[in-house]
Amino acid sequence: MNIMGNLQQVGRALMLPMIVLPAAALFLSLSQLPWSAIGLPYFNGYLATASDALFSFLPFLFALGVASGLSNNAMAAVMAALAGMFIYTGITGNYSDIPIRPTVLIGVLFGLFSGFCYEKLKELRLPEWLNFFGGPRSVPIVVSGVSVLFSIVMIQIAPLLQSGLEHLGEIVSSTGGFGVFLFGFVLRILVVFGLHHLVSHVFWFQVGGYETAQGVTVYGDLPRFFAGDPTAGAFMAGLYPTMMFALPAIAFAIIHEAREDLKPKIKKTFLSAALASFLTGVTEPVEFAFLFVAPYLFIVHAVLSGLVMWVTYELGILHGFSFSAGAIDYIINAHLATRGWLLIPIGIVLGILYYVMFRWAIRRFRIPTPGREEGSQLDEWAGDIPYRAPLIMQAIGGKENIIQMEACITRLRLRLNNDKLLDINALRNLGAAGVIRLGSGNVQVVFGTYSELIREEMVKVMKRDLTQVLFCSPMQGRMIPLEEVPDPIFAGKLVGQGVAFMPERGELVSPVTGTIVHVYPTMHALGIRTREGLDVLLHIGIDTSQLKGKGFHAFVKEGDEVKPGQLLVKFDLNKVRQGCKSLATPMVISNPDVVRSWSYGPFKAVKKGQASVMSVVLNKRENGEDSR
Repeated sequence: MNIMGNLQQVGRALMLPMIVLPAAALFLSLSQLPWSAIGLPYFNGYLATASDALFSFLPFLFALGVASGLSNNAMAAVMAALAGMFIYTGITGNYSDIPIRPTVLIGVLFGLFSGFCYEKLKELRLPEWLNFFGGPRSVPIVVSGVSVLFSIVMIQIAPLLQSGLEHLGEIVSSTGGFGVFLFGFVLRILVVFGLHHLVSHVFWFQVGGYETAQGVTVYGDLPRFFAGDPTAGAFMAGLYPTMMFALPAIAFAIIHEAREDLKPKIKKTFLSAALASFLTGVTEPVEFAFLFVAPYLFIVHAVLSGLVMWVTYELGILHGFSFSAGAIDYIINAHLATRGWLLIPIGIVLGILYYVMFRWAIRRFRIPTPGREEGSQLDEWAGDIPYRAPLIMQAIGGKENIIQMEACITRLRLRLNNDKLLDINALRNLGAAGVIRLGSGNVQVVFGTYSELIREEMVKVMKRDLTQVLFCSPMQGRMIPLEEVPDPIFAGKLVGQGVAFMPERGELVSPVTGTIVHVYPTMHALGIRTREGLDVLLHIGIDTSQLKGKGFHAFVKEGDEVKPGQLLVKFDLNKVRQGCKSLATPMVISNPDVVRSWSYGPFKAVKKGQASVMSVVLNKRENGEDSR
């Protein structure tokens, strides 16, 4: 049993229902406007009721969201969780001596149990005469039965649990500023593993109780804040300075420390990341830019985040958010805050401190943040996702390697058959800010706010009944467009279509699985035919035939079967450089008419055998079969 892998699934599932909270906060804020002045006297009530409804049904939303997240969006699990919540609400509402309302904790429990039952029972086989109720159909039945028993038990113990949650809130409050500091520190550390939703969920939705004017008790820092509790918001307010000012300051420090030739691209990327952090509180694109290259700096960042929360607590600042601590939430919820204006000057001071500290650390310790080393920068994704999705899938190990694939706000969460098939360098070249292995095939790939779009495009690729051929890099060096090859025959695509490479080492390896169909006598070029019928030409350098084989040594012969990464030719890099026009090495498909579409990885540094440098989809024959 892999604990980290299971926890990451739960953490992702807990995030799903929170996407409705910004709407609730927005409705609540808009309900404060003078609608009567423009002839809409009832609009205040409509909006306030809409907000109250979302917060009131939050336990149901969490039950549905968690069940959906744990079952890969299976409707049987979702229906089971909903049925369980209905049963629980009905029994406890009619047979308890005291009013028992479903809490977010109850919703999460039903979601967890429904998701667990789905995974265990989805392939259940019953006798033929009863098999209609087997498989996924058994999940709502089992959950409903357990819900009845659970509800009966809860009638007896619910008062004790409610009292316990309120008492836990008092204990947490008694720790004062240190407790808030510890929460802030742990929250940032758990971002690394994608498990921060676990600890935040406890404090934001479980700890502490508050009875509203209508006699309804709500639990957790976040619901209490929006219900009007004057003591709520301590576990949220201190995040605003970090997300609105500190993280954007890091982005500016990275921009200003980038190499001049890479600075324009880095500026474009990290200005977007800074704006995302400032407006919405999405911080991973910035944090993962230095997490893997300077983990000690991330620990300092986590400590400072906790200290800022301690400071805001001591100053009596209370503020809250529906989604995350960005400027949008800051403005929308300002009418409920206590001394919220102080967060701005605190944030400005913190931003200056972060900017100076990170610029000094990057320069002093030569930290290879994006823009300081070729190939380390995050890439611009707009409009490019459909072309990169097949390459990302190859870098993950192909669709056969994917057991489960989900996305949260900033990362792909994967369960793989074999995480050793990951090509981390290829994923970084394709825009990943980081790759985290959690064990037992559980992996997170951080792509920033485009993660969900990437997942959707990859799902489309997996569903298409198309023949796709994926190419690895045939050598270590730099990949360039074919048009940049200093030879009109190759640059004009008269030989075929593909890409080229500027080698750094004298080794040529196979980019695909196939058969060697031709090895030139001078060994400077060879042809491979893939099992799909593609003819691939690899040509080391330009005008290298005049070397007459000097400096070349072939390790394969015609008729040999080869696999990606298998050594084909070794050559003396210096001798070839001196005796030819250019080292540019084209990799072209000489029968491009059978290709339907082409996808290329980023034109930058690559390693020998690196996955995802090129992908092609083959045409279909008129009878619907792929052209072979």
